[in-house]
Amino acid sequence: MAVFGTEFTAHMVSSDYDNGQWSELAVVPVAPIAMHPATHVLHYASECFEGLKAYRAADESIHLFRPDRHIQRMLNSAAQLLLPVPDAETLGRSLHMAVQAVRAEIPTYPGALYLRPTLLGTEEDIGAAARPTKKALYYVLTSPVGDYFAGGLKPLRVKVDDKAMRSTPSFGAVKTGGNYAAAMRQVVQARQELDADQVLFAPNGDVQETGAANFMLIQDKELLTKPLDGSILPGVTRDSILTLAADAGLQVSERNFTVEELLERAPHAEAALTGTAAVLTPVGTLLHDGKEITVGDGQMGPWSARLREQLCAIQSGAADDPHGWRVSLQVG
Repeated sequence: MAVFGTEFTAHMVSSDYDNGQWSELAVVPVAPIAMHPATHVLHYASECFEGLKAYRAADESIHLFRPDRHIQRMLNSAAQLLLPVPDAETLGRSLHMAVQAVRAEIPTYPGALYLRPTLLGTEEDIGAAARPTKKALYYVLTSPVGDYFAGGLKPLRVKVDDKAMRSTPSFGAVKTGGNYAAAMRQVVQARQELDADQVLFAPNGDVQETGAANFMLIQDKELLTKPLDGSILPGVTRDSILTLAADAGLQVSERNFTVEELLERAPHAEAALTGTAAVLTPVGTLLHDGKEITVGDGQMGPWSARLREQLCAIQSGAADDPHGWRVSLQVG
């Protein structure tokens, strides 16, 4: 299997927006997209996207994991960006069409089919800096992926940055490329200077999230994480882990907490990042102000391991799905 996110299927689903309406969804070959140099997205970053997975269970049935939450998040992102967007029913149908078109290419678990619904502003107008695009393109690209940690799951080294901001205060909840671009420089610099895997953004000491994943701390049967106040992405994996944690008897605390509290608690706690690609990944070391703080014993903690195992079992179809997160593929 190729490196995660670099191998694609031969077909995708596509629709265009023009003159106030969307064209019918169509399965089309994956090919380069021709764009005029004045296309809106190239100048004003009018784009958002999602990332979710479809799984092939042991009985060969195929299901998507929590597509409704991803659809709602795309609608919210489009609204913040003033982008035209298909309605929820059409977005849902596009996901099923995309999976159905390539169902023979979906690997067995721990592999999956990664879906990347994408929305772009396509109006050709470099004078449209202060108004939304009148034309748009929506497509669903699919990528067969293997185990994200084919070489083995290892604890991460994470720099705690109490100065830089990942996003603007109210725009962090939008899944748009601009937020990832804004975080990239700090992440690359931390990797080069500290051999860090990621950066945990904590502007003015307020612990938020990393450049590409939500962050949580577990100690004394309490799971602590930043609340959804607009500064962080409302992660679907985050929400799933919080639900399973509550089911398991953990106290789930969604509240603001500081770098000072984080560093004080870290040696006696577990820490993890959550996201669609990596599910739940342990944080073994925090790097701050020239110091290295080991989280717990530096390895994945028992609660993190338990929650990750439970979520993976539900996603793969190996365990019961008490919350109705698995959505069977609609045929036809």
